[in-house]
Amino acid sequence: MRKALYLSLVVLSSVLILASGCSKDNDGGGGASVDCATVTNKAYAANISPIIQASCAIAGCHAAGSTNGPGPLTSYTEISNAKARIRTAVSSGLMPQGSSLSTAQKNSIICWIDGGAPNN
Repeated sequence: MRKALYLSLVVLSSVLILASGCSKDNDGGGGASVDCATVTNKAYAANISPIIQASCAIAGCHAAGSTNGPGPLTSYTEISNAKARIRTAVSSGLMPQGSSLSTAQKNSIICWIDGGAPNN
């Protein structure tokens, strides 16, 4: 009985963690409210890609061939396809694991996504 209860708690906890880190849409999920009118560094090529390449698309995380979370985050298409999951994980502080982004970096990513994630 104890093993079944423990296993149930582990499974439930895992589901809740995965759901909170990966399932919210681009609707302010993750608790971040940012005034994007004041954020100027939100261009994909100049700002967003360098942050993600340095902090996320690294070996053991979201490099080529990754099966973690949304998979690899090495191209605009991969990043754009995962934008809702990225927004939630970044704004909640769950990602990147093992390091952190500055408030300015988080705001850049959030505002880029909230602005439609253009390939600019």
